[in-house]
Amino acid sequence: MQRAAQAFLFSLVGLTVACNAAEPVVNKDYRVLERPQPTASGNKIEVLEFFYYGCPHCYDLQSALEPWVKKQPGDVEYKRVPTVFRDSWIPLTKTFYTLEALGALDKLHQDVFDAVHNKKLDLNDPKLMAKWAEQHGVDAKKFSDMYNSFTVESKSQQSVQKTKNYGITGTPSVVVAGKYLTSPSMTGNYQSFLAVLDQLVAKARQEGAGKKAG
Repeated sequence: MQRAAQAFLFSLVGLTVACNAAEPVVNKDYRVLERPQPTASGNKIEVLEFFYYGCPHCYDLQSALEPWVKKQPGDVEYKRVPTVFRDSWIPLTKTFYTLEALGALDKLHQDVFDAVHNKKLDLNDPKLMAKWAEQHGVDAKKFSDMYNSFTVESKSQQSVQKTKNYGITGTPSVVVAGKYLTSPSMTGNYQSFLAVLDQLVAKARQEGAGKKAG
C-alpha cells in the first residue's frame, strides 16, 4: 500500500516536472556514449535500464519507473539489463536471467528487490534463492537447473560485457537508443530523471531511432 501511494505521488510530481522541464543539458543531465551501441529493438526506440538487485537506489527508483514504463507508446521498447561491476554481482544477475527463462520475471522482479532490501535475505546463495523461488511458485529443481545452465551463464557474461560496452559507472542508469545515457545521480532526483528520460526518447524519435526497420 505504501509503495502504491509512493508511485502515485511520483507520477503526479513527475507530470508537473515534465511539463515544466527545460531542455536537458548534455554532460550534466545526460551524456552521449563515446561508442554508441547497436540496438536490438527493430523499428522501436530501445530503452535499457541498467540495474542491480542489491542497489538501494535501483530499489527506490522502481516505484517511479514502473508507471513510466507502462505509459510508453508502442514505438518504445523497454528492457532491463543486470549490471555487473564485480564477481559478487553475478549470483543476482543469474537470478534475473533464471526467472526470465522460466517466465517468472514479470511476476517476481519486484519481489526479489523486496526480499533483498526489506527482508534482508542473502539471495546470493543459490540454495537459498531456489528455496525462495519455490516459496513464490517456482519449482526449486527447475530453478536450480536453469540457474546452473549454459544459457544463464552465457547471458550473465553478456551482462558483464554490456556493462563495459555501455560505459556504465553506476546504477541505476538508463540508455536510450544505444547512445544517450542518463541517471538520477546526473539529474539530481527521480522526477527530473523521468522528465529527462521523456525528452531523450522524444529526441531519439525525432532523429528516427524508431524507424530503422521501416
